Amino acid sequence: MIDLATKLGRKAKRHLKQQYIVWLTTVGADLSPQPRPVWFIWDGASFLIFSQPHAHKVRHVTAHPQVALHFNTDETGDTDVVIFVGTAVIDTTAPPAHKVRAYLTKYRAGIEALGMTPEQFSAEYSVAIRVTPTTLRGW
Repeated sequence: MIDLATKLGRKAKRHLKQQYIVWLTTVGADLSPQPRPVWFIWDGASFLIFSQPHAHKVRHVTAHPQVALHFNTDETGDTDVVIFVGTAVIDTTAPPAHKVRAYLTKYRAGIEALGMTPEQFSAEYSVAIRVTPTTLRGW
């Protein structure tokens, strides 16, 4: 379990609450890192990410469950480096995205911007990826 009460943990907690996107880095078939931005929610112990079923990240997670997640930094003041390292699984027990209240609350406008209803989004992004972090690092 990640300790969010430390100085770094408090920075991480702020990002978990405020950030819209996290970068998910999976391990590709050639064992190279494969970063990509994803939408996420944090439930207090794990990240929940939804994906299209044929996306490379789904195959990567299945073959190599070790992943990392990090947030952007910028030159205008947010220079916190927050990196979670952990294990990802395809979560076949997760409800569809439109039935996850926190996810829908956070991404309703983004889903609409894609020209989709929440139900259409859930049909398109039907694979739930759950990432349980084991390590937090940064500065």
